[in-house]
Amino acid sequence: MTDPYIDPDDYSDISENEVSAAQRLEVPLSLCGERLDAVLAKLLPDYSRSRLTQWIKDGHVLVDGQQLAPKTKMLGGEKLDVTLMQTNEQMAFQPEAMHLPIVFEDDHILVINKPAGLVVHPAAGNWSGTLLNGLLHHCPSLAQVPRAGIVHRLDKDTSGLMVVAKTVPAQTELVRQLQARTVKRVYRAIADGVVPFDGTIDANIGRDANNRLKMAVLKFGGKPAITHIRVLDRYASHSYVECKLETGRTHQIRVHMREAGHPLAGDPVYGNPRHKMDEEIAAGVKALGRQALHAYSLALVHPASGEERSWKAPLPDDFRRLLDLLRGEGAVADDDAFAYGAEEDEEDWDEEDDDGDVEVIYVR
Repeated sequence: MTDPYIDPDDYSDISENEVSAAQRLEVPLSLCGERLDAVLAKLLPDYSRSRLTQWIKDGHVLVDGQQLAPKTKMLGGEKLDVTLMQTNEQMAFQPEAMHLPIVFEDDHILVINKPAGLVVHPAAGNWSGTLLNGLLHHCPSLAQVPRAGIVHRLDKDTSGLMVVAKTVPAQTELVRQLQARTVKRVYRAIADGVVPFDGTIDANIGRDANNRLKMAVLKFGGKPAITHIRVLDRYASHSYVECKLETGRTHQIRVHMREAGHPLAGDPVYGNPRHKMDEEIAAGVKALGRQALHAYSLALVHPASGEERSWKAPLPDDFRRLLDLLRGEGAVADDDAFAYGAEEDEEDWDEEDDDGDVEVIYVR
């Protein structure tokens, strides 16, 4: 699920896995009478007072070769040996060689077909091997762009298209487009149950009060979230649907589909493990090993040329295999023009008069 980096995640400040670099300092005579922690804060203004105090307590700061307490008064002229400790987040911004399925690239943007299983941005539990690390290796100049040019993200186990900015001006413009909701993002998904009709889910999303690692539809508070849904095909126990994002909240499609009573097949967090289905289908869902969600198409205005650009990413093999099982037929012959039974072209999403048979299936 895409989510603009307007409200970035927090990262832990101190880690057991920090790496270090040594630095020798001398206490100026002008700081005579001040505490060691206060002196260090003035000599190393790029680090927080609390972090420096912790370094002193952990023995990473030696005064003339001795470990002293943070409150020790300095006389001036002391030699400080400081071991500068890096946070996990700082260490995470390192280039790593990896295969990046690049759909489009020029001097301003990259469009990537992210495979399932790839984490987009370093965070607790995934400090390396992320898309960000691969981007820094592919394009070293991205080290000068905030978050290596990443402006939105997909969940680890969601596959599909992402756009990355290669310059700060391009990043600024893409974020503006995301905020203005002019970036068009369409997903393909397999949902539990038979979705009866096309519709719109309009329900605020925020942190789940009972589990801060999950998101939930909230009756009060949260952020506005709107997902448009169109049914492409229906089967005995599932539906093949297309979801168009109007907003981009964390886990938006996954949360909205659960709220509508049709969670995504295979979703380990928001899914229904007791959903009834044929044994062969159940085995197929288990083999998928992830939520059945794919960012199928992406359209935006190029941040430099002003040209409208769009891209599509074919369904990945694991997703197609599950659809084959649901249809009870052979391999998929074509993924274009809604191959699984849908007759309308994707452009119909934008027709103002194409809402006669659309019902709102959940409204806050």
